[in-house]
Amino acid sequence: MATEPLTEERTDGREAYAGLLRFYELAKRQEWQVRDLPWGELPPIPEGRGSPQRQARRNDMWRSVLTQQLQADMLACDMSSQLLNIAPDPEARLYYSTMVQDESRHTEAWLKLIGEVGGTAERDPHLDKLAHMTLEADTLEEKVFLMQVFYERLIIPRFRLIARSARGTVLEDLCNRLATDDGIHHGAGMAYERVLLQHASKKTKRTLVEAANRLLPEFAAHAMWRPRERAWIGRAMESRDVQRLREDLEQGVRLAESLGLDVSDVQLPFS
Repeated sequence: MATEPLTEERTDGREAYAGLLRFYELAKRQEWQVRDLPWGELPPIPEGRGSPQRQARRNDMWRSVLTQQLQADMLACDMSSQLLNIAPDPEARLYYSTMVQDESRHTEAWLKLIGEVGGTAERDPHLDKLAHMTLEADTLEEKVFLMQVFYERLIIPRFRLIARSARGTVLEDLCNRLATDDGIHHGAGMAYERVLLQHASKKTKRTLVEAANRLLPEFAAHAMWRPRERAWIGRAMESRDVQRLREDLEQGVRLAESLGLDVSDVQLPFS
């Protein structure tokens, strides 16, 4: 859904935006380039062992992981560009200019990495649905809430998990960088959402809780989704994945509560 750019700017209480400007400065300091990754120095992904069939199966598994992350960051390019377009506040526009660059750089890195391991695999249908929830949301408050407060906070543990499973590779280096970047995105989103909700109506706040109830089941489906290439490992780790997901979702709900939202009606999957 196309959203018209907003041109009205708030002129009072600019000190409320100090937190957002701090994240803008941090984002500039943390900026890196795709050429900074250890291309040619480390293997792109963990190197398989055993029979050629076993090695091929593990390579397909990692191609699937990379494809899912590429898909997520390509969608994040659309979402961050929309935020840059519609944010009415100059401080937010400054910040979102760095976020668009981040997501574009992430996409470039995933494309290069996937090119080195044989190309893309199956697309995650749940990621497409999550993106549409954000892109088609009616208000700026809801878009920031869905993308930065919830989704980017929930995705950080995924990067850390992938990095731990890919020691000594380009993939590990990339995931560590992305965990830092998305931590900044999430922190900036929290700072901006607090400003946006300062004078928000009860109806607006209620809309955010309703949005969370729509997002959480879809995010859970995304987190638990396994394409054919990863089905065998997904079955082996299902109970651990469910427990990790439950903890992440509970943390997300606590963050929403810290924004002054009444989360008593939030329905957690797997509860």
